Amino acid sequence: MPDLHPPLPMRYPSPAPFDRSQATGMKSMHVELADSEVARTLAGAQNENLKLVERRLGVRVGQRGTELHLSGPEAAVSTAVKLLEGLASALKSGRSVYREDVEQALKAMGQGDEALRALSLSPIITQRSGRHVTPRSLAQQQYVELIRTNDVVFGLGPAGTGKTYLAMAMAVQALTERKVKRIILARPAVEAGEKLGFLPGDLAEKVNPYLRPLYDALHDMMEPERAAALLEQGVIEVAPLAFMRGRTLNDCFAILDEAQNTTVEQMKMFLTRIGYHSRAVVTGDVTQIDLPTGKQSGLVHARRILQGVEGVAFAQFTDVDVVRHPVVAEVIKAYARDELGQVDAVAEPRPSRPTPPKPSGPRPPPES
Repeated sequence: MPDLHPPLPMRYPSPAPFDRSQATGMKSMHVELADSEVARTLAGAQNENLKLVERRLGVRVGQRGTELHLSGPEAAVSTAVKLLEGLASALKSGRSVYREDVEQALKAMGQGDEALRALSLSPIITQRSGRHVTPRSLAQQQYVELIRTNDVVFGLGPAGTGKTYLAMAMAVQALTERKVKRIILARPAVEAGEKLGFLPGDLAEKVNPYLRPLYDALHDMMEPERAAALLEQGVIEVAPLAFMRGRTLNDCFAILDEAQNTTVEQMKMFLTRIGYHSRAVVTGDVTQIDLPTGKQSGLVHARRILQGVEGVAFAQFTDVDVVRHPVVAEVIKAYARDELGQVDAVAEPRPSRPTPPKPSGPRPPPES
């Protein structure tokens, strides 16, 4: 008799779902923010902050309510958790966090926990746009502390590291708290490839473009009407460095910007203007000197002779501290590498080719 009931197919147990955390070197973690507003702000518009963390660290970040779920390589996940917890702590302390803050926090991760804790510092002042002016790197934090505790501070480093901007914020704070009575903002009027004499207008109109960055920073710190009133009253003064000669600056906060373009005599003149109850901040980048060939930069000279002088401090910034668009830091690095290459090329000139001997004998007649 044929078997009318064929055997049932053998059933195998279903495979367990793949757990990425069990793969070699993989890990999953979560961060509980416990505050919906903190979670929303930390994620950013259309989750741009979380996407940035994913791209930079190579992890996956998912959000469910106030909880963040992270997965990826073990070391990267641990770094991302520490980063997000630091940013959340900054938000809970009342500080705003924007995309550029996340960029700077990613840089700070390579400088240790102290650099990350700098993100939670109290703001110096609040801009008229509502944003807080706060140190965004360990070097900026140290710079602010040096300004608070010294009479003269030199801020040295590449463009975009916040040297002048933070000094301006400290000056406005000191004026608001009535620690000083005036703010003096000075800059040397040195051409960077263009000629000052060809600009239209009288002397004041000619030098005004050189002072424009100082006005821009000032208008970021306070309402234009208030800034204009303080400028008109002489409480805030923006002037070329040459106008400082013969003055004594008492009860004031003086800032000398672009100091790499001062001569030794000009730097000495500015530093000896400082009077009682005053402080000065000098900023510059020694790689962008526009002085005529053979003229020594007053900033380079001051850095050499004033080290160790009581009441004088130096803050050094690097490309890590650049707080502009991320490409700016890469541009600075590229130019630095190129300059090193140019130095090598000058040190090892290529041998000249030998001149070929002239042919002897009569010249052949020209072809018809």
